[in-house]
Amino acid sequence: MASRAILRRVVQLSRRLQLQRSINQRTMMTLSYLGKKNVGPEQSYSQLKTFCTKPAGDGMVINIQGEDDFKERVINSPLPVVVDFHASWCGPCKLLGPRLESLVGSKKGKVVLAKLDVDDHEEICIKYQINSVPTVIGFKNQQRQEKFIGLQDDDVIETFLDKLIG
Repeated sequence: MASRAILRRVVQLSRRLQLQRSINQRTMMTLSYLGKKNVGPEQSYSQLKTFCTKPAGDGMVINIQGEDDFKERVINSPLPVVVDFHASWCGPCKLLGPRLESLVGSKKGKVVLAKLDVDDHEEICIKYQINSVPTVIGFKNQQRQEKFIGLQDDDVIETFLDKLIG
């Protein structure tokens, strides 16, 4: 009986080590990709921001990395920005995210979608009084505009985006 428990523990530990090794290899591959040029930390940060930004149709989806990044890419943006305050454990957030991406993409670059994980950026959530997820807030001309909370129909989101753009 004790030998089975020991064997089970050894197998669990070996699997955990293999998983850590594969995660470390993927991290190193990503870092080596970002670090191909001999650049300083600020330049590699801008490369990382570019690496974390992807097009959504003709629009853009950005992942917020911190308070300074939020100020630079949301508050000071020349375009209207829709901020999706979400959490990785939130079911409605997982349903709303792709719908927001496609609807923002249909606006052909007139609006930007910024995604912000509430678990990683608590200070920003406190500042904007985010008490529920998903919460979506529109920003335009350095000002907070409208918001909605929870999973909404596409028509409601479309109206929200049109009001923000117009």
